[in-house]
Amino acid sequence: MDLTKYTHATVVLTKDDTTLVIDPGAYTPNSADLVAGTTAVLVTHDHPDHLDADVLTAALDAQPELRVWAPASVTQALGDHDGRVTTVAPGDTFDAAGFSVQVVGGDHAVIHADIPLMSNVGFVVDGAVYHPGDAYFVPEVAVETLLVPTSGPWAKLGELVDFVRAVHPSRAVQIHDLMLSDAGKGSFAQFAQQLTGTELVTLADGETIAL
Repeated sequence: MDLTKYTHATVVLTKDDTTLVIDPGAYTPNSADLVAGTTAVLVTHDHPDHLDADVLTAALDAQPELRVWAPASVTQALGDHDGRVTTVAPGDTFDAAGFSVQVVGGDHAVIHADIPLMSNVGFVVDGAVYHPGDAYFVPEVAVETLLVPTSGPWAKLGELVDFVRAVHPSRAVQIHDLMLSDAGKGSFAQFAQQLTGTELVTLADGETIAL
C-alpha cells in the first residue's frame, strides 16, 4: 500500500490500482481531481478543511460508482444519493473499495470550553493506517502508520507527544500542517522525535511513501 499526502489533512491510499481518499477538504486545491479518480471517500467531520461539500456533491452526481462514508453531520449535508452516502459511527467496520475500515473516536478535540463539543471520527484502514481527523484519540488496536495532526486551533505539542507515545506506531506522518511554516513543521518533528523516539515524517504535498 502507498500513502500520498496532499495539502493539510487530505490523504490518498493506493492498493492494487485502487484508491481511497480521506478528507478531501476545501483547503486542498486538487480535491476535485482526487475525488474524480476514486470510487471511495472517507470524511472524518464537517469542517471545511476536511470536507468540500460542493466538490463531493458534484462528484456524487457525476460518478455513479462513487461512495462516501462519514459521520451524520457530513451525510446530512450531502444527502443520500441513492444509498451511496453512508453514515458511520465509532465501532462500525466496513469495506471501501477493497480497503477494510474501522471507525473509532467520536469527538473533535476541544478548542475552547466556550465552543460546544463537535463530532469527529477516525479511520483505521487495513489495520495499518490511522487517520484521526481532528483528535488525539487512541484506538484499541495496533497501528503501524499513524497520521499526526500538528497545527490548528486545537492542536497542542504536549498532547501530540502523549498521542504518539500511546499509539506507539512503527511510523508517524505529519498531517493537518497547513498553519505551520517549514520551520514550524521541522520544530514539531524535532520535538516529537526527542520525546517519543519515533520519527515524525514530514512529506511535501503530493509526496508518496510505501507502507
